[in-house]
Amino acid sequence: MLILNIHGYNGSTENSAYKALIGLGHKVISPSIDYENESPDEIMGRLRSIAEEKSPDIIVGTSLGGFYAAALSVKSDIPVILVNPFLMAFLAFPEHIKPLIALFGELSKIRSENVSCIVGSDDEVLGDHEFTKDLLDNQRFRIVEGGGHSGATLPLDEYFSEVIK
Repeated sequence: MLILNIHGYNGSTENSAYKALIGLGHKVISPSIDYENESPDEIMGRLRSIAEEKSPDIIVGTSLGGFYAAALSVKSDIPVILVNPFLMAFLAFPEHIKPLIALFGELSKIRSENVSCIVGSDDEVLGDHEFTKDLLDNQRFRIVEGGGHSGATLPLDEYFSEVIK
Protein backbone atom coordinates (compact mmCIF):
# COMPACT_ATOMS: atom_id res chain seq x y z
CA MET A 1 0.00 0.00 0.00
CA LEU A 2 1.17 3.59 -0.64
CA ILE A 3 1.11 5.73 2.47
CA LEU A 4 1.70 9.45 2.97
CA ASN A 5 3.46 9.91 6.32
CA ILE A 6 3.39 13.38 7.92
CA HIS A 7 5.88 13.83 10.76
CA GLY A 8 5.40 16.05 13.78
CA TYR A 9 6.95 19.34 14.86
CA ASN A 10 10.74 19.04 14.86
CA GLY A 11 10.18 15.42 13.82
CA SER A 12 11.98 13.26 11.33
CA THR A 13 10.77 12.04 7.96
CA GLU A 14 11.94 8.62 9.19
CA ASN A 15 9.97 8.75 12.45
CA SER A 16 8.54 5.77 14.33
CA ALA A 17 5.47 5.61 12.08
CA TYR A 18 7.67 5.60 8.97
CA LYS A 19 9.85 2.80 10.36
CA ALA A 20 6.82 0.70 11.36
CA LEU A 21 5.16 1.16 7.96
CA ILE A 22 8.34 0.29 6.05
CA GLY A 23 8.81 -2.72 8.34
CA LEU A 24 5.33 -3.90 7.39
CA GLY A 25 6.23 -3.71 3.70
CA HIS A 26 4.39 -0.51 2.72
CA LYS A 27 5.67 2.12 0.30
CA VAL A 28 5.92 5.41 2.19
CA ILE A 29 6.12 9.02 1.02
CA SER A 30 7.44 11.12 3.91
CA PRO A 31 8.03 14.79 3.02
CA SER A 32 10.09 17.06 5.25
CA ILE A 33 8.02 19.88 6.72
CA ASP A 34 9.45 22.99 8.37
CA TYR A 35 6.54 23.97 10.59
CA GLU A 36 8.30 27.11 11.82
CA ASN A 37 9.08 28.60 8.42
CA GLU A 38 6.20 27.36 6.24
CA SER A 39 2.73 28.82 6.63
CA PRO A 40 -0.24 26.50 7.21
CA ASP A 41 -1.49 27.37 3.72
CA GLU A 42 1.88 26.43 2.19
CA ILE A 43 1.96 23.17 4.15
CA MET A 44 -1.59 22.21 3.16
CA GLY A 45 -0.97 23.21 -0.44
CA ARG A 46 2.11 21.02 -0.65
CA LEU A 47 0.38 18.08 1.06
CA ARG A 48 -2.64 18.38 -1.24
CA SER A 49 -0.32 18.42 -4.27
CA ILE A 50 1.45 15.30 -3.04
CA ALA A 51 -1.90 13.57 -2.40
CA GLU A 52 -3.20 14.51 -5.87
CA GLU A 53 0.01 13.50 -7.65
CA LYS A 54 0.80 10.28 -5.77
CA SER A 55 -2.74 9.12 -4.78
CA PRO A 56 -1.81 7.51 -1.45
CA ASP A 57 -4.13 4.85 -0.07
CA ILE A 58 -3.76 6.13 3.49
CA ILE A 59 -2.39 9.20 5.29
CA VAL A 60 -0.55 8.76 8.60
CA GLY A 61 0.13 11.79 10.78
CA THR A 62 1.99 12.11 14.07
CA SER A 63 1.42 14.95 16.57
CA LEU A 64 1.26 18.23 14.62
CA GLY A 65 1.46 16.13 11.46
CA GLY A 66 -1.72 14.45 12.71
CA PHE A 67 -3.53 17.79 12.58
CA TYR A 68 -2.52 18.29 8.96
CA ALA A 69 -3.26 14.64 8.15
CA ALA A 70 -6.79 14.97 9.56
CA ALA A 71 -7.39 18.19 7.62
CA LEU A 72 -6.05 16.56 4.44
CA SER A 73 -8.34 13.57 4.98
CA VAL A 74 -11.34 15.91 5.16
CA LYS A 75 -10.34 17.63 1.92
CA SER A 76 -9.33 14.48 0.00
CA ASP A 77 -11.51 11.75 1.57
CA ILE A 78 -8.42 9.56 2.03
CA PRO A 79 -8.43 7.36 5.17
CA VAL A 80 -6.16 8.61 7.94
CA ILE A 81 -4.31 7.10 10.88
CA LEU A 82 -3.43 9.58 13.62
CA VAL A 83 -0.67 9.03 16.18
CA ASN A 84 -0.98 11.30 19.25
CA PRO A 85 -2.49 14.04 17.07
CA PHE A 86 -2.15 17.68 18.14
CA LEU A 87 -5.54 18.83 16.87
CA MET A 88 -5.53 22.29 18.45
CA ALA A 89 -2.43 23.58 16.62
CA PHE A 90 -3.68 27.16 16.86
CA LEU A 91 -2.74 27.08 20.57
CA ALA A 92 0.97 26.71 19.75
CA PHE A 93 1.22 28.97 16.70
CA PRO A 94 -0.62 32.23 17.45
CA GLU A 95 1.13 33.89 14.49
CA HIS A 96 -0.91 31.58 12.23
CA ILE A 97 -4.11 31.54 14.26
CA LYS A 98 -6.56 32.41 11.42
CA PRO A 99 -5.54 29.70 8.94
CA LEU A 100 -5.11 27.13 11.73
CA ILE A 101 -8.55 27.85 13.16
CA ALA A 102 -10.00 27.59 9.63
CA LEU A 103 -8.40 24.15 9.23
CA PHE A 104 -9.50 23.19 12.76
CA GLY A 105 -13.08 24.08 11.81
CA GLU A 106 -12.88 21.60 8.94
CA LEU A 107 -12.18 18.74 11.37
CA SER A 108 -15.89 18.61 12.26
CA LYS A 109 -16.43 17.23 8.75
CA ILE A 110 -14.06 14.28 9.17
CA ARG A 111 -15.73 10.98 8.38
CA SER A 112 -15.53 8.58 11.33
CA GLU A 113 -15.16 5.58 9.03
CA ASN A 114 -12.00 7.21 7.59
CA VAL A 115 -10.24 7.65 10.95
CA SER A 116 -8.05 5.41 13.08
CA CYS A 117 -6.27 6.92 16.06
CA ILE A 118 -3.75 5.73 18.64
CA VAL A 119 -2.71 7.80 21.67
CA GLY A 120 -0.60 7.29 24.76
CA SER A 121 -2.26 7.60 28.16
CA ASP A 122 0.85 9.31 29.57
CA ASP A 123 1.46 11.79 26.74
CA GLU A 124 3.80 14.27 28.40
CA VAL A 125 3.30 16.84 25.63
CA LEU A 126 -0.44 16.79 24.90
CA GLY A 127 -1.93 15.38 28.07
CA ASP A 128 -4.94 13.07 28.28
CA HIS A 129 -6.30 13.39 24.70
CA GLU A 130 -9.86 13.83 26.00
CA PHE A 131 -10.71 16.29 23.22
CA THR A 132 -9.24 13.93 20.62
CA LYS A 133 -11.25 11.04 22.04
CA ASP A 134 -14.46 13.09 22.04
CA LEU A 135 -13.94 14.11 18.40
CA LEU A 136 -12.59 10.88 16.93
CA ASP A 137 -13.87 8.06 19.14
CA ASN A 138 -14.78 4.95 17.17
CA GLN A 139 -13.94 1.24 17.32
CA ARG A 140 -10.40 1.98 16.03
CA PHE A 141 -9.54 4.57 18.72
CA ARG A 142 -6.84 3.12 21.01
CA ILE A 143 -5.43 4.46 24.25
CA VAL A 144 -2.15 2.74 25.10
CA GLU A 145 -1.64 2.60 28.85
CA GLY A 146 1.78 3.99 29.73
CA GLY A 147 2.35 5.27 26.20
CA GLY A 148 4.00 8.68 25.87
CA HIS A 149 4.06 11.27 23.12
CA SER A 150 6.76 9.60 21.06
CA GLY A 151 5.47 7.04 18.61
CA ALA A 152 8.34 4.84 19.80
CA THR A 153 6.37 4.32 23.05
CA LEU A 154 3.37 2.92 21.18
CA PRO A 155 2.87 -0.52 19.53
CA LEU A 156 2.66 0.99 16.04
CA ASP A 157 3.55 -2.22 14.16
CA GLU A 158 0.68 -4.04 15.85
CA TYR A 159 -1.79 -1.17 15.48
CA PHE A 160 -0.97 -0.49 11.82
CA SER A 161 -1.28 -4.24 11.07
CA GLU A 162 -4.73 -4.18 12.65
CA VAL A 163 -6.15 -1.08 10.96
CA ILE A 164 -4.50 -1.20 7.51
CA LYS A 165 -6.42 -3.66 5.40
